[in-house]
Amino acid sequence: MNQKRIINQRTREIFWIFVIGSFAGCIYETILCVFQKGYFESRQGLVYGPFTPVYGAGAVMLMLLLEKRKNIFSMFFISALSGGVIEYLFSLFQQFFFGTISWDYHNKFNLFGRTSLFHSIAWGMLGVLFIKIMLPPIIKLLRRFQEKNLKMVTLIVMIFMSINIIISWGAASRQDERTHNIPAKGIFDQFFDARFPDERMDRIYANKKIVGG
Repeated sequence: MNQKRIINQRTREIFWIFVIGSFAGCIYETILCVFQKGYFESRQGLVYGPFTPVYGAGAVMLMLLLEKRKNIFSMFFISALSGGVIEYLFSLFQQFFFGTISWDYHNKFNLFGRTSLFHSIAWGMLGVLFIKIMLPPIIKLLRRFQEKNLKMVTLIVMIFMSINIIISWGAASRQDERTHNIPAKGIFDQFFDARFPDERMDRIYANKKIVGG
């Protein structure tokens, strides 16, 4: 296999780990919410489909950092630290750009409510489980597909996810503007006001909280 094919294969694997991680994370959060609250509540991170990108980003980071490591204690420590960093940065990013947060860990041993010791430990255990049990069969399955077919499917899903992320960003930004009584300035703002009014956004992002002024 030449170097170009290796790079293309690696890029596809990283992308699919992001997609699978985002999907699995959303399902996990949804099930956890049912057990904690006793009812279903959306835990989507994007406006279309059951995807929560913080888990996808975490899965990719864990794969890149840990896939060649053998020591479980080292894997656990790196997973715990990097998972906490991902949670913190995503929370900070969401508040800065959209004026909201989707989690608030104001309990013991938290860091500004954006991450906590408990959740870092959970990331550590998840990292070991992911690398040791989940990742190998996923990579093996991806490599079993014919390259031509996988390329086409990857391209289609990549286009969908890119559009999904762009629209999700625009819809969340526009809701933040509406919160501050900023009127629509053009056709894109009008599109988001019509297609993603507050009622729909509040259903999609049911656990978000408005913060700041």
